[in-house]
Amino acid sequence: MSDPHRHHPDHHRHEHPRPGPSPAARWRRGAHRLAHRLTPHSHESAEKLDPALESSARGLRALWVSLAVLGATALVQAAVVVVSGSVALLGDTVHNTADALTAVPLGIAFVLGRRAATRRFTYGYGRAEDLAGVAIVLTITASAVLAAWTAVDRLLDPRPVAHVPAVAAAALVGFAGNEWVARYRIRVGREIGSAALVADGLHARTDGWTSLAVLLGAGGAALGWGLADPVVGLAITAAIVLVLRDAAREVFRRLMDAVDPALVDRAEDALGGVPGVRGVGELRLRWIGHRLRAEVALVVDGEATVREAHRIAVAAEHALLHAVPRLTAALVHADPAPSPGEADPHLALAHHTTA
Repeated sequence: MSDPHRHHPDHHRHEHPRPGPSPAARWRRGAHRLAHRLTPHSHESAEKLDPALESSARGLRALWVSLAVLGATALVQAAVVVVSGSVALLGDTVHNTADALTAVPLGIAFVLGRRAATRRFTYGYGRAEDLAGVAIVLTITASAVLAAWTAVDRLLDPRPVAHVPAVAAAALVGFAGNEWVARYRIRVGREIGSAALVADGLHARTDGWTSLAVLLGAGGAALGWGLADPVVGLAITAAIVLVLRDAAREVFRRLMDAVDPALVDRAEDALGGVPGVRGVGELRLRWIGHRLRAEVALVVDGEATVREAHRIAVAAEHALLHAVPRLTAALVHADPAPSPGEADPHLALAHHTTA
């Protein structure tokens, strides 16, 4: 729609991006060059893009560090599984391995998310993070199926568990590794606004508790209860299914552009306090990776000039960027307040919007 009051971020593009960083910091130079490729505008200037790129770098660092820790944990547990034959520990090892491997699709998503928008992908590649969430859900599903199949097989064909103390020690190693990774992922995920990384951290924390459940199986085996190990294996499978349910729900919400209603309330409150705004019409927020974008229609004085309406739109975007965490851009449309007897100028669009 052509509207003289429609706000476009290019209208207030920065002509001179921030000077390049120190030559000693090579990765910062790369981020600076990439910022130029992204053709920044408004609050997506170099000042805005550098923190965004840094957040992706921190997310990648958190993923690779946690991958190393969980990989080492899984290797220790796998070695004990080979000598002990514990099904409960096998289920925990499989789950820990799957949790470690979720770093791969998330890492790819963070790398893609740093690429510049193109004429085909005009919003950039942030959605790759949501696709990585789908891969994580499928990985958790596969680990649940394998753990359940192994536990049921051992129930039907019981076998003794050897080296019970080693199994108990491996369970403690699994708990320690997962809890450390959980704290690290959750902290970084919340700091950079990545729901996928936070969810992966909560997943690791659940894995830690399932590792402790292996201790129960080891204790039961030490007391002579032959079915303790496969029974605990089934319990771990149930825990994996619960994690799967929560992860699938979160990924589904992201794919459907769901946001926390509290963010909408904060945005409306911020817009209502902007001088010149008479009302807030349609307001939409959506996640693109771990960053938010907004679209909003405002009501302004019908007698306002184009420049005045544009000034109000810029002030509204500025208020949103300060009020809504992780918001990187807002498209603001200014509608004139209707005069008595004036026809709605949007009526010409009605036949395009009706179902």
